[in-house]
Amino acid sequence: MKSETLWLGIGFGGQAMFSMRFLVQWLYSEKMKRSVIPIAFWYFSIAGSLLLLSYAIYKKDPVFILGQSFGLFVYLRNLHLIRRQRQIAPKESSP
Repeated sequence: MKSETLWLGIGFGGQAMFSMRFLVQWLYSEKMKRSVIPIAFWYFSIAGSLLLLSYAIYKKDPVFILGQSFGLFVYLRNLHLIRRQRQIAPKESSP
């Protein structure tokens, strides 16, 4: 397999992962009958962002690199906040 073909696959794979987060969020919200962002949304965001960031680095596209780097930070921060909230919540409900 040629290097360019491999990198196109990585780019398209990243875009697919990134797009899956919207499908997951939509289906979960439909199930809950309200707008909800499930944790899977953030994991798909991270996976897609990492793949797209890799592709952007390969392409040496500074605009794309900056955008994906910032997004990756936001997605990781959201997971950190969710994890921290879950650790605090059981303590708050204890007698």
